[in-house]
Amino acid sequence: MSDLKFTKTYEWVKVEGEVATVGITDFAQLELGDIVFVELPTVGEKVNQFARLGTIESTKTASEFFSPLTGEVIEVNNGVVKNPQWINEDPYGKGWLVKLKVDNQAEIDNLLDEQSYKSLVEEK
Repeated sequence: MSDLKFTKTYEWVKVEGEVATVGITDFAQLELGDIVFVELPTVGEKVNQFARLGTIESTKTASEFFSPLTGEVIEVNNGVVKNPQWINEDPYGKGWLVKLKVDNQAEIDNLLDEQSYKSLVEEK
């Protein structure tokens, strides 16, 4: 997980070149419980850092998730729309949500590294 960055709102991001893969963290999926529905953005949509990307609904609650970086949505995980439980089963793998074409690499500095994220979660 050391190649991931995190937000204070429990999203993870893996940046490879100018493509960022985004999902919610294991902590977030545990807090939500059994996920039953996912609303993802549209391919081609432009998003700003920390702006709303979509909604995840569980048997307990509905929660928005946010973009860790500014960019354009270039791919959504349609598999997770059909199988929302993938987020519970494998949040860092098949449970990814969105891929972005990153506009501003410098925004990565606004994100948490693994140790900072672990400290944030431990405070909860």
